[in-house]
Amino acid sequence: MDELRLSDARLRGVAISDVQVRGGSLYRGKLYGLELCDVEITGELRNVTVNGVDIAPLIDAELNRRMPERAKMRPENADGFREAWSILERLWDGTVARARTFPEADLHRSVGEEWSFVQTLRHLCFASDAWVARAILGDPSPWHPLDLPWDEAPGWPGIPWDREARPSLDEVLAVRAERQAMVREVIAGLTDAQLASTVTQTAPGWPVLEDFPLRECLDIVLIEEWEHRQYAERDLTALAEQPPAG
Repeated sequence: MDELRLSDARLRGVAISDVQVRGGSLYRGKLYGLELCDVEITGELRNVTVNGVDIAPLIDAELNRRMPERAKMRPENADGFREAWSILERLWDGTVARARTFPEADLHRSVGEEWSFVQTLRHLCFASDAWVARAILGDPSPWHPLDLPWDEAPGWPGIPWDREARPSLDEVLAVRAERQAMVREVIAGLTDAQLASTVTQTAPGWPVLEDFPLRECLDIVLIEEWEHRQYAERDLTALAEQPPAG
């Protein structure tokens, strides 16, 4: 079922076993008398209290313990953003090198209905265009034809959204390299004063912003880069355990 909205609903005796939710949001909810077993949750957790314990900081600390570089993705100053971007580029270099060991057809395969590896790179190009080229640099229409918004996006005139395109890995990496260089240049020249400033972009399209913190634009880019690399690595591992695509 698409576009199911349960805001302000009161549900009793509800069974939702074997359900899948993608691109959902659950704010200010209360679930009482719940049996939650064999459940996998991937997403952003804030103020999530389970049996009286806020589990979000515990999960955050455990993820940082497993991946110490993850803690660098919440920088406090301009130098911290430069360090974080350098880490991301190094890690992505390794992920792309790993992807190149797979047949090209595998890089267009979906695992668990998620984006393929190529689609993931296309989405990151879109994120860089949206939050750096448009929001920070002020280009109202920075889009490349291969840019890929998130699946639940409402769609906007003039913004490309061809989920079924099958460009080669090298085609997408060429666009990706340009977007990485753009972000790298912005972060290289970043000052703490800039980081404390705001941006406004009211031209039709997305995002539309007014006095939006510049820091948050860059925070979004860092988190997008970090999380999607995790997904890509997870899916490459799954692909390695499957027969190659025909």
